[in-house]
Amino acid sequence: MIELRTPAQIEEMRPAGRFVADVITRLAEAADVGVNLLDLDALAHEMIRERGAESCYLDYHPSFGASPFGKVLCTSVNDAVLHGLPRDYVLRDGDLLSVDFAASVDGWVSDSAYSLVVGTPREEDLRLIEVTDRALTAGIGAAQVGHRIGDISHAIATVAREAGLRINTQFGGHGVGRTMHGDPHIPNDGRPGRGFPLRPGLVIAIEPWFLHTTDEIYTDADGWTLRSADGSRGAHMEHTIAVTEDGPIVLTARASTGPTDEAQ
Repeated sequence: MIELRTPAQIEEMRPAGRFVADVITRLAEAADVGVNLLDLDALAHEMIRERGAESCYLDYHPSFGASPFGKVLCTSVNDAVLHGLPRDYVLRDGDLLSVDFAASVDGWVSDSAYSLVVGTPREEDLRLIEVTDRALTAGIGAAQVGHRIGDISHAIATVAREAGLRINTQFGGHGVGRTMHGDPHIPNDGRPGRGFPLRPGLVIAIEPWFLHTTDEIYTDADGWTLRSADGSRGAHMEHTIAVTEDGPIVLTARASTGPTDEAQ
């Protein structure tokens, strides 16, 4: 069921958005050569505890997960692009890391993701991240009252196709509210003018993700981490936004981690 939020409820959701943005920013600052993925998860766990927030991941067990997730953060490295289960892995020079984090504050959820290169970057990785970031910006820009879900999906896909990327529509954006995942589903490709009409009070997560040379993925032996079928690297960007009469509000806007954040 698709739920619309009142202006007062959207204001109540802002603290969750700010907290998630703060955690993503801290994680981006902490990620460095020699840092263990388990240490990043522990940092996010500590911030949740200090804030009195609740993790959306710890007991999360959807049909596509082999077991309850058990961590508070997704860390996807290189050919992993989504749902990366933190493990005993030390980041190396040149790793492409995506972090995805969702938490509940005072009963309201926000969800966000960010990709970065640790240490010395490859030019093609920086380009992939930049394209994914531009696709997110385009999707947010299309989230206007009077448009439809397909307009968001089409805006994302247009950026990806112009960059020569292939698009997987199995996983994408989604409704956000009292829980992390709700209706509507927002695929990263679609036809403009189709789908649910965007109305004031709709709160959604928009999350483009792409791989260098494929749109095919498989599930790692850990039962969670989604990896590219051909070993190519992936990038993932996500913001939680509210659709309003005055345009989209980016609830998870960050101060300084990347171009999308500075533009919102």
